Amino acid sequence: DSRVQITYEPGYIPAAPPAMPEIPPEHLAAVIKSTVGVEVLDGNIAYLKIQHIIGEEMAQKVGPLLLEYIWDKVLPTSAMILDFRYAVSGELSGIPYIVSYFTDSEPLIHIDSVYDRPSDTTTELWSMPTLLGKRYGTSKPLIILTSKNTIGIAEDVAYCLKNLKRATIVGENTAGGTVKTDKIKVGDTDFYVSVPVAKSVNPITGKSWEINGVAPDVEVTAEDALDTAIAIIKLRAEIPGLAQAAA
Repeated sequence: DSRVQITYEPGYIPAAPPAMPEIPPEHLAAVIKSTVGVEVLDGNIAYLKIQHIIGEEMAQKVGPLLLEYIWDKVLPTSAMILDFRYAVSGELSGIPYIVSYFTDSEPLIHIDSVYDRPSDTTTELWSMPTLLGKRYGTSKPLIILTSKNTIGIAEDVAYCLKNLKRATIVGENTAGGTVKTDKIKVGDTDFYVSVPVAKSVNPITGKSWEINGVAPDVEVTAEDALDTAIAIIKLRAEIPGLAQAAA
């Protein structure tokens, strides 16, 4: 398993997850702008470059700012590109938030099941009936860009939306990471083993994207993914007119 790593770290002290501090709104806005790139391209195509997928707690704190700086800008567009080529971190609780904006409010959809080995429990992730702001909907084109470096939570989001037939994946096969890793000390040494301790299983395929990664629907190099996605969206927009002209 290539995800298993052995490291030598003298003096390593495991850090407890910090409580979410009270951050001034202007600082939160700066964080959002630094981790999410937003642009409306020619052809009324929304482009979102996401490097980190925030979790539930952060989403609740920055929700209004997300709407103001990002979502309200892209909501009126005709199609959207989510750029996960550089997404290397994220929170498990953020998966339903992203997926739900591209599904209907009803019926609720079983998105994913995550088995946690340490607790021997399985958590089901479902789409959310209510969201802050409006949904992008299920009819407008959605393309997700991937690279060989796309890893973890972003892989899960891509795999979910792909198998819901809601998104087209363009780019490279993803890294095949995991949704959760623990670092375990080896005896009384300064060696540590980082191992996956959870497994995502998609309810539609009954399989996981872990180890093998998420295969793109349209395979191109990461460098060519954006241009390819734009070309696909424009071609899809032209098809009704071409069909009418040929009739």
